[in-house]
Amino acid sequence: MTSEGDIAKLIACAEEIRAPSSSCIVGTKPRLLVENCNPDLTVAALRDALAAAGGLFERAVPVRLAFDQIQRGTIAQIMTPDALVLKAHTVCRPYVKKERRDGTIVEVDARLPRSLAVMYLEWRGEWRLPPLNGIASAPQLQGDGAINSTEGYDFATGMWCENVPDVGVLVPKAPSRDEAAAALRLIRETFKTFCFADAEMIPPATGGVATVDTAKPPGRDESSFLAALLTAVCRPSLHLAPGVLLRAAAVSGAGAGKGLLARCICIIAFGREPHAVTAGATADELEKRISIELMGGSPALFLDNLNNTAFRSDLLASAITERPSRVRLLGQSQMVPLNASAFVILAGNGLTVSEDLARRFVTVELDARTEDPELRPFAADIRLEVTQRRTELLAAALTIWRWGRTAGGIKPGLPIGSFAQWCRWVRDPLLALGCQDPITRIGEAKQRDGRRQLVADVFAIWWDKHQHHPVAVRQLNDDVRQALDPQGRGRQYLASQVEKLSGTRMAGFVLTRQAAVGKWGSATYVLTKTDGGENHRGHRGGKLPSEHADTPYAPYGPYDFGGTPTLLDCDDAVSECARPNLDAAAAKSDRSPQSAPATPPQGWSARL
Repeated sequence: MTSEGDIAKLIACAEEIRAPSSSCIVGTKPRLLVENCNPDLTVAALRDALAAAGGLFERAVPVRLAFDQIQRGTIAQIMTPDALVLKAHTVCRPYVKKERRDGTIVEVDARLPRSLAVMYLEWRGEWRLPPLNGIASAPQLQGDGAINSTEGYDFATGMWCENVPDVGVLVPKAPSRDEAAAALRLIRETFKTFCFADAEMIPPATGGVATVDTAKPPGRDESSFLAALLTAVCRPSLHLAPGVLLRAAAVSGAGAGKGLLARCICIIAFGREPHAVTAGATADELEKRISIELMGGSPALFLDNLNNTAFRSDLLASAITERPSRVRLLGQSQMVPLNASAFVILAGNGLTVSEDLARRFVTVELDARTEDPELRPFAADIRLEVTQRRTELLAAALTIWRWGRTAGGIKPGLPIGSFAQWCRWVRDPLLALGCQDPITRIGEAKQRDGRRQLVADVFAIWWDKHQHHPVAVRQLNDDVRQALDPQGRGRQYLASQVEKLSGTRMAGFVLTRQAAVGKWGSATYVLTKTDGGENHRGHRGGKLPSEHADTPYAPYGPYDFGGTPTLLDCDDAVSECARPNLDAAAAKSDRSPQSAPATPPQGWSARL
């Protein structure tokens, strides 16, 4: 038993454990003098302290990187004045000078005033922070085929890289065509249970589902999926890239696998699933949500449940084809430049996009060929399989990409504005391996645009009533007036609608305007048939270059089409939109188009 003397000796020899004093902690931080009378000096000193400490980046505004446990990845958080005050106290120790009664000056710890934090945030161009173009979980790629799998901030690209697998050893230095084709088959075999609308399917075995016949060349929808997957993998390294549109039937499309396909693509490319964002109740709310998501810097922007919607977004259209684009800061009347590098995904049943977005998206249509797609039995969990095999599938996609970068003689497909780099990196290698060109579906997307169909109807009726004769707005036939102004809003509204259509080329016609003659004259309009070469509906309304007219894509091996892929014929495109309306209008008319008056309407000037 221990005696009292022994206890006293132990107490005397014991080391006292104390919590670290505030002076010890403060001593490790640089001091920041707060001078209310000299805010310029204080804000400049704060700027230098924050820049030296690191952890902040410039993404149109100062942001900090934060790990989101729900998304299982890093996001960019916009710095508010209060958040900046907290950050300032984390990296430095603000203090003020006070004079004692005896006249001596002492330093007293103080809290950074919020007003100085506001001044710092408003000091645009003087933050001296590294730019943040986005957050990437895919390797950084270079035009010569180099693959960089580094972690952390990449000063060359301005990207924050995380969770990037080292796939350099799995991708051949100079892949052969056979290796690229094998990588393509690997990806196709993994995703063959998805119900691509135009794919040739193998009937299901007992208790299973139908699968894509991978022994045959990919159809348009499967080709678009392959292009979407390779786009996601390359997106952090591409200056600009189109998004992907996942669509199914309006009523029976629920459960076809749109969201699952989007998640599988993102798991391979970014190592994490995207979080779905809905459109909101109004167009203004949609623009706000898109702006917030783009500012967050996530690798993917996933807009889901856009059901029975003719989708339109000026902000998204700009973010896809402009870099930098301009976005509005939430809660402020201020537009700021932003380098958007997110992979954009739209998904919905009965979803269409407006004409200005048609060329900005690769369309994948799914059709489960059943009234209840959600009841289909699957033997395996594709999402779990893709998660476990991410490195293997990512290496397969990069093998195709590197083959396209290092091999010679790959012929380009149809040109498309804004996406020349994407065509060389993504689309052209897939074409050479037997896939179909997703760009040829742009004409189909335009035909689904309601406004485009309306204009085609108007032009068909106009041609039936007036042909190529010049007419003023007041001389328009009642059928043309009804098509342009179904609600009868009046002559001024009608004139504005006709003016907006001036110069429009649609359905094989072009509407031109002749200015008024004299002070009291009226402007006149003439509808003219265009040359058939101008009405190529398969690609942005432009004429197909002659060098592509007879050039086969030379598909590889088992994916030989047996000929050059055909594009939509211009006469067929005209007949789809204009001919039914023309026939209907002619049936209601008292005269046929051939019996139209040969003389111009009264008041028409010979100056035309």
